[in-house]
Amino acid sequence: MNNFLSFQIHGGADHGGGVADSVSSLLVFFEGLSTRDSADIFSTLMPGLSSMDNIHPVLVHFPIALLSAFFALDMMGTLVKKQHWRNVAGWLLYLGAVAAVFTVIAGFSAAGSVAHGEEVHGIMERHKNFGVAVLCLAILLSAWRAISGGVIEGLANCFFLALATLLIGLMVLGADLGGLMVYQYGVAVKSLQIEVPGSHEHEHGHEHTHQH
Repeated sequence: MNNFLSFQIHGGADHGGGVADSVSSLLVFFEGLSTRDSADIFSTLMPGLSSMDNIHPVLVHFPIALLSAFFALDMMGTLVKKQHWRNVAGWLLYLGAVAAVFTVIAGFSAAGSVAHGEEVHGIMERHKNFGVAVLCLAILLSAWRAISGGVIEGLANCFFLALATLLIGLMVLGADLGGLMVYQYGVAVKSLQIEVPGSHEHEHGHEHTHQH
């Protein structure tokens, strides 16, 4: 056990310097930030975000996560008759609806600023329609939940959950089209990295080849 810990701290196996070098590199990184201006600090800390033309790809994760969590928790709360679970789900729904508002706004901005061809335009329009539909359903369900005081039962709850299921389905379809535009057509991708199939290179000159 002691030998294992010593190896991890000092040797780091195939990955180089271990914990000590990692901490040292982190300290050097933060020390270097003190010599930069605010704009440069932001681009150093958030290189991905600072290189984006719009923040739609960042925002989209929030409604997906929040609305998915709402649906799962609300469904489970209904099945096991736990109202406090459904109360938490309600707040996730409200937050998801708010996140969806900003995501859709950013999406409209992105659609008008990103260069794309006719084929991608059709995909983008469907992606946009799914996004707007999700937003409308999220707002509708949020309003219904708020007006009812968070308690929806019986046949009304069945209809509520049916709409929630529809929301999730539309969100999945929209996310799929978003992934298609990025990974198949390279929409908003500034550069494409071409690598030798089956291999990649790390620091210290170690090349790793993966067999598939």
